[in-house]
Amino acid sequence: MRKAFVIFICCLAMAVGNLQAQELNCKVQVLTQRLQTADPKIFKTMETSVFEYMNNRKWTDDVFLPEERIECNILINVTEELGGNFYKATASIQVSRTAFNSSYNTPIFNYADKDWVFEYNEFQQIVYNENTFIDNLSSMLGFYAYLIIGLDYDTYSLKGGTPYFNKAQTILNNIPPNLGDKAPGWRPFDSQRNRYWMIENLLNPKYDVMREVAYQYHLQGIDKMYENPSSARQVILNSLTQMQRMADEYPNAMILQLFLNAKREELINMFQGASPNEKTQAINLLKKLDGTDPEKYDVINKR
Repeated sequence: MRKAFVIFICCLAMAVGNLQAQELNCKVQVLTQRLQTADPKIFKTMETSVFEYMNNRKWTDDVFLPEERIECNILINVTEELGGNFYKATASIQVSRTAFNSSYNTPIFNYADKDWVFEYNEFQQIVYNENTFIDNLSSMLGFYAYLIIGLDYDTYSLKGGTPYFNKAQTILNNIPPNLGDKAPGWRPFDSQRNRYWMIENLLNPKYDVMREVAYQYHLQGIDKMYENPSSARQVILNSLTQMQRMADEYPNAMILQLFLNAKREELINMFQGASPNEKTQAINLLKKLDGTDPEKYDVINKR
């Protein structure tokens, strides 16, 4: 009887643990290849602190099973010591999700943020407050946590990520304006491609078509690829056509480039197995959408 009770308690604890599973399964790496003077141990503790901050905090009120956690990677490359425990870095953020009925992980975000300036002290615990600015490191990580969740939710329901994009925007709005160059990347005039413009594009109604594309592309395209590849590719071609209409009106929208940066290789691989007619349609659309190096899409015809 006692043994059965112990087993019951263990099972109950496991079930509660599953119900409380956090949203993110975030792999974190901190590199310091160019630094000469800083103690490398500082950056190992930073790596641990960032990992715990991203993975151990509940970012939503939703229930996630462990296998439902959002797969993401953050690579922080610390490039310069600015003095007073301040550092300059670049950060690469990648997000993916698993396609239905498949082990395939489809990329949904792939971005290199070059505007990371932050203060970090060894063994510092990173603390977040939703309504108050604490420091730039916690704000940048919190911003990307909500962005990651919002992008993932947008692939399952139409504009499902809006509440989390709003939270990311709140973090942006809480950045004190007097920080200046100690917190670059938050202001519209810092550059044309930064955190400000990213969240502005995601919440701007004139770019809503890109969020409709994110929903259709994944739920009716990628998730149906195993079941009916031809029909799924047609959905994706329709999505590319919608994107082209928007690009004609807003050719420099950051949200368009974010999509292509994440999906470029996937689209090439996907249409290499398509019919000749589908290949022609895809190449023509992709060359118009991605004018920086249109010749790269010619490889679609080489298979």
